[in-house]
Amino acid sequence: MSGPILTVNAGSSSLKLRVIGDDDELISEHESGAVEDEEALQRGLAQALEDSADLWAVGHRVVHGGETFTGPVAVDAGVEADLGRLADLAPLHNPPAVAAMRAVEALAPALPAVACFDTAFHRTLPAAASTYALPAEWRERWPIRRYGFHGLSHAYAARRASQLLDKPMEDLRLVTAHLGAGASLAAVEGGRSVDTTMGFTPLEGLVMATRSGSTDPGLILWLQRHENLSTEEIEISLDREAGLLGLSGRSGDMRDVVEGMDDGDEACKLAFDVYLQRLVSSVGGMAAAMNGIDALVFTGGVGENSSRVRDAAGDRLGFLGVEPSSEWEPGSAGDAVLCGGGGCAVAVVAAREDLEIAAQVRATLAPSATAAR
Repeated sequence: MSGPILTVNAGSSSLKLRVIGDDDELISEHESGAVEDEEALQRGLAQALEDSADLWAVGHRVVHGGETFTGPVAVDAGVEADLGRLADLAPLHNPPAVAAMRAVEALAPALPAVACFDTAFHRTLPAAASTYALPAEWRERWPIRRYGFHGLSHAYAARRASQLLDKPMEDLRLVTAHLGAGASLAAVEGGRSVDTTMGFTPLEGLVMATRSGSTDPGLILWLQRHENLSTEEIEISLDREAGLLGLSGRSGDMRDVVEGMDDGDEACKLAFDVYLQRLVSSVGGMAAAMNGIDALVFTGGVGENSSRVRDAAGDRLGFLGVEPSSEWEPGSAGDAVLCGGGGCAVAVVAAREDLEIAAQVRATLAPSATAAR
């Protein structure tokens, strides 16, 4: 038997809490801005705990599990210590997650907790997809590899797409597109991640709201050598001042970029075009990794809500069997299949990392009950 599960997503800029019931119904939710200290964190968590006195367990989203954590794990002091040692791999994300674990423990010490990792879904990447072409000494000395991120979102989107298409996951080759403030693609073959666009850090891959995506490392070396930019200056610029914001000079929000483009702003048009170019070329790469594609699945804030991005991408992916967007079914408020053509279907799935976390909590703490669902 299980019961309501509190899912905790403590990020660098927000705290998102949801209580999920046995049938995946949303019982309650709370969201706030970034928490500055553990006392403030406890206040935010206390309300969620008070609203759900019959909680069965808690699941924590953790961005980076490194090479240590390749699946969900019950939280204890040893796990927290290991996560502390991994903090430098995700300095903006992992420390808030560990702080949230300790805050919940202080408020409800008897409540079982499970850590669920964004990197874990990509543990199935073959060596050809996870290995950088770097000196062997580097790879042997340091944990340098392509980890991939947004795994909880990609896992849920793939599972939900299988349901929408009424086809077994084992028979599908999916490209899941998590397009939000952060953005990444995953090639999901038979339910397993076989390639993805993010790598050692969430900076690799697609153009994002304020992150650059993939950039020539030689450019970084040039900036250090010729302009004497520090590591910190470069990191801030690539992570917070680049992407759509840097290209448009206006905003990192796709809605603002599209509005500016429609108003004739050339910088916004360039931002949209660069975003789209990286997106469609990367979708092609993900399809090649699986020797084909059965469905393209959009999720995340941009993926769910920007028909302009979906339509523009779809109209350039005809070579993969995607129907022109003019033939797609209108989008809806919920999950939907926009086209199920003979080549590549297109679907939209609401991002529900909380449901994936709840599923992993049940599988970790009550595997026999989960198997019976």
